[in-house]
Amino acid sequence: MRNTCLIAGVLAVAMFAVLIAAVPSTLNDFFMPGSQPGKAGQLETPDKCDNCHGGYNLAVEPAYNWRGSMMSQAARDPYFYASMAIANQDAPESGDLCIRCHSPAGWLEGRSVPTDGTALNLNDRQGVQCDYCHKLVKPTPLGTNPYPGDATYTSETYPQDQAYLATLAEIPPTSANGMYVADASNAKRGPFVDPVARHQFYYSPFHKDAALCGTCHDVSNPAFVRGADDTYSPNAFDQPSPSFEPYTMFPIERTYSEWLMSAYNSPAGVYAPQFGGNKAYVSTCQDCHMKDVTGTGCNKSGAPVRTDLPLHDMTGGNTFVPKILNAIWPGEVNQSALNAGVQRAIAMLQKAATLDLTVTPVPGGYSAHVRVTNETGHKLPSGYPEGRRIWINVKVYDTTATLVYESGTYDNATGVLGHDAAVKIYEIEPGLSADLSAALGYPAGPSFHFVLNNQIYSDNRIPPRGFTNAAFTAIQSPPVGYSYADGQYWDDTYYSLAESAARVDVTLYYQTTSKEFVEFLRDENHTNDWGQRLYDLWNTNGKSAPVAMSTRSVILKTIRDTQPPTNPSTLTATALSSSQIALAWQGSTDNVRVAGYNIYRNGTRVNATTSTTFTDAGLRAATTYSYYVTAYDEAGNESGPSNTATATTRSKGGKNQTALAGIRAYPNPFNPTVSISYSLPKSGEVVIEAFNILGQRVAELVNEMQPAGDHVVSWDASHLASGVYLIRITTAESTGSLKVNLLK
Repeated sequence: MRNTCLIAGVLAVAMFAVLIAAVPSTLNDFFMPGSQPGKAGQLETPDKCDNCHGGYNLAVEPAYNWRGSMMSQAARDPYFYASMAIANQDAPESGDLCIRCHSPAGWLEGRSVPTDGTALNLNDRQGVQCDYCHKLVKPTPLGTNPYPGDATYTSETYPQDQAYLATLAEIPPTSANGMYVADASNAKRGPFVDPVARHQFYYSPFHKDAALCGTCHDVSNPAFVRGADDTYSPNAFDQPSPSFEPYTMFPIERTYSEWLMSAYNSPAGVYAPQFGGNKAYVSTCQDCHMKDVTGTGCNKSGAPVRTDLPLHDMTGGNTFVPKILNAIWPGEVNQSALNAGVQRAIAMLQKAATLDLTVTPVPGGYSAHVRVTNETGHKLPSGYPEGRRIWINVKVYDTTATLVYESGTYDNATGVLGHDAAVKIYEIEPGLSADLSAALGYPAGPSFHFVLNNQIYSDNRIPPRGFTNAAFTAIQSPPVGYSYADGQYWDDTYYSLAESAARVDVTLYYQTTSKEFVEFLRDENHTNDWGQRLYDLWNTNGKSAPVAMSTRSVILKTIRDTQPPTNPSTLTATALSSSQIALAWQGSTDNVRVAGYNIYRNGTRVNATTSTTFTDAGLRAATTYSYYVTAYDEAGNESGPSNTATATTRSKGGKNQTALAGIRAYPNPFNPTVSISYSLPKSGEVVIEAFNILGQRVAELVNEMQPAGDHVVSWDASHLASGVYLIRITTAESTGSLKVNLLK
């Protein structure tokens, strides 16, 4: 009877589906038990945590690494706002469920209504932040000790956890779907029994438990209930889910559950030192996404040096969104930390899969066998289903280095992924069932309307070690339209190649989001401009360029090449010291021809490398050098030059010159955004200001404590007139400046 009520409501609006295509829903339809707004105290800003947990060691400190993660940007992510706008259009008030995990501070302090995120404040936009995570309590029935074998927890923390759980109207049955329990006490919880803390502290084994991550990484739609035949029907209108167990609802993502059913969820774990840092075997989410490093967790004297210090980088695979956040929220993000986060994400992606290529002769040509092995503890890829994907690109060249076959083509200029007959794309496609689509006016089949979706149409993502079909069916994440045998954590693809093949290159690519999804968010948003804003940033910032996870090549015949490789591009030069300049460039796009790169300094070739980075050493201090790079092949053919880049080595003496000699602005001239890079010899207060030619200050870009090392800050001058502006950087020891030219 409950299901019939909402279906009737859906049918009642079907005549207006072309205009609104929404189901009737209220906040009650998306209610979840656990801590409720106003019941978890006042969350302290991460800026306060930075006082002790930042500014001392970028490699290990929590503050800098967390600020470079997408966890810290969860409530600034434009995909969050664009997706939430359409969710609210499709099912009013459904955005409340989104805000739960993207801005727990905003939700817990009562700013999730209106459910479009417009009430969220600056601290709410700090995303999944310190005080939220370190308040979390494992949901457990009253009188039940979740860690009975842990004497310290039992004697010190268990009574406090039980006291807070007793204040809840309803305790969540498990850690999932944003059903968090966040203690109102201001004490911080953490995984160590021996902290040297200047604040009240509770030891918490829950913070080493993968279930903590499951809180927001097992997501279900409570508006749908699972039937005995594994179909999903709408719940009654204005009523919460009849059960808060996640597997009774429609699955949106099952990352935690996929781990739960994998071989990683075992006492021994899986041997994977590439993920675990100081730990050779990994068994929990934290082991891979907060790897163990050596260092101190704060900057106070007496803090213990730990070899199992969790690195607070929470690295995933997002390499696009960190690049556009400063354009949306100027002054709110640390671009240097975000850039470092992108590099960690690339490194994580390159560890996530093993690629193998075997080419064997067959009558009339060759057979190429490509195997992709999943090295992660969940499906590959996992997480939020819309947009993200992995695919295999195959390129075949003949003896003249001419491309004669390609599968999985991608056009960087348009963002279009080709769908040739042989292409292998790993992704999941949720959508609308035939009965629900008829009521809503949308076509049945795969759909990006995630809050309305009630059927999985395909899922060929590669399962993790320990996979069984029965276990993954139980957690609502079986292969769909594809098959994997029990125990299989790899996938094989075969390609038939012509006899003319001389070299085969195979690359596995990961993409944060697709052109199709971005265009959907733009075109279907009838509420606000988030979809258009996101599209514009996507369109002008590389269109979420894919990342090469792994590449393999097989040479079958000698390639006699008479054409030079294409030119390298986007060369940058940065002074590292008084005698060293670092170079980095985009490699030749014609990688089949490249044997290496020649480095030219002031017009003279000075070195060669097979890498796309080079450090030029032994230089004179306070001297300007000009560089360009060429590519060469094994036959000795050399490409044309890259762009020219210049840098000035730092002075050996002089307080002001030494501290800030590495200031650069790029592009310059600019329109309307310029990036200013600089290097600090030690941590301290930094102020960066912009002035016009009359000496009037027009912007303050930075005013904060910053750690030693390299930094980048962006300035959007779209509201100013064309002209020359002065950027001034001031620290306790020195002042540096440079001129930038805004050309509109």
